[in-house]
Amino acid sequence: MSPSIPREMSLLQMLILIAVAIVQSFPISQQHSATRPAFLANVHCNSHQRWASSALFSTVEETTIQSSSAESEKYVIARGDGSSGGGGVPMKKSAQQRQLQQLEEEESEREEDDGLVRPKVGAPMPHGRPSWFHVPAPSADEKSRYQAVKESLSDLSLNTVCEEAQCPNIGECWNGGTGTIMLLGDTCTRGCMFCAVKTDGKPPEPDPFEPFKTAEAVTKWGVDYIVLTSVDRDDIPDGGAQHFATTVDLLKHANPSLLVECLVSDFQGDPESVATLAKSGLDVYAHNVETVERLQKYVRDNRAGYWQSIGTLEHAKKAQPGLYTKTSLMLGLGETDEEVIQTMKDLRSVDVDVVTFGQYLRPTQNHLSVVEYVTPEKFEHFKKVGEELGFKYVASGPLVRSSYKAGEFYLTHMINKERKEELEKTSMAEDII
Repeated sequence: MSPSIPREMSLLQMLILIAVAIVQSFPISQQHSATRPAFLANVHCNSHQRWASSALFSTVEETTIQSSSAESEKYVIARGDGSSGGGGVPMKKSAQQRQLQQLEEEESEREEDDGLVRPKVGAPMPHGRPSWFHVPAPSADEKSRYQAVKESLSDLSLNTVCEEAQCPNIGECWNGGTGTIMLLGDTCTRGCMFCAVKTDGKPPEPDPFEPFKTAEAVTKWGVDYIVLTSVDRDDIPDGGAQHFATTVDLLKHANPSLLVECLVSDFQGDPESVATLAKSGLDVYAHNVETVERLQKYVRDNRAGYWQSIGTLEHAKKAQPGLYTKTSLMLGLGETDEEVIQTMKDLRSVDVDVVTFGQYLRPTQNHLSVVEYVTPEKFEHFKKVGEELGFKYVASGPLVRSSYKAGEFYLTHMINKERKEELEKTSMAEDII
């Protein structure tokens, strides 16, 4: 559980108090020691102690497929063998993994007889990029908000998904004074064939001071909505859920009115990790299903799964009723209209509130090729269908991404409005009593 913090303390006092309490439990590597926040400069710790014993990370054992919990069995799916490499860079394969890959390739060849399209690395790309792909360029002005955000992130050694995933909207968001902070380092333990983030089976240990640095950066930005995301960290027992929860707690203490969205992994289907984050005080629990069910194994790492992802969204809302849930899909990978609509129906069956659709863009030639550039008219069609199905908000457009500034503006208005209405109803009920 994240620490309980007296509200009358200043942010600086709170940070120092928590830091002194936890640093003894972390192995502060030379790299992380050099990037400590200024207020921790005189705090010493034993660099040989293991981070796994820290209060920032849960000690929950990884949930297995043989879990006796009927609820968790709904979405704890076989996690695969990690044979796919992210960014088009293959991970090392055992003889068993190579045999499995061969069987999957043979199965794929049989499936191709059904007339449906599947994305492939090295396949021909559509000719040229359509005229509707125009985004604001990053500002070169040293006094711009873009440069201010860039400098604050650099000073605190924080990563952003904006940079690591090569997001096309970085100019728009950073010029607006905010970015999407990527926790738990810049190296992912999974290898999805659409993603530009670095991969490694054993990434560097997380920076124990990252939650404090994040709170410091966001406080400087003065924003009212922030998105936190991360790489997958299957090497951590709880997938980093408690690290997220602590970050949320620090942000809320610094600014109680701040709305926090966490775009996270599936935590390998572990219901306790999902609940840890869902109960942390965040406002929007986001996890991306990425693509339609049929294309999952071509697009995502073998340890991910369509129903596992949907199950985590379902469990988050069960663990914390009233929590907003959100997901995102990339289009242009060979999906059919019927498959996209069925995915929306599956998401609404577990009461997902928000869905976003954006065009898949190939980061490099080592990634999956784009099958088609979906037209703005088709994106608008899916938006209307989503609204008819009951989503509270649908963002759909070629350059829409899961953490999209325009969407954050709408969500801020929607969440505050609904909470105000709920308070008014409660107040009226008390007056009647």
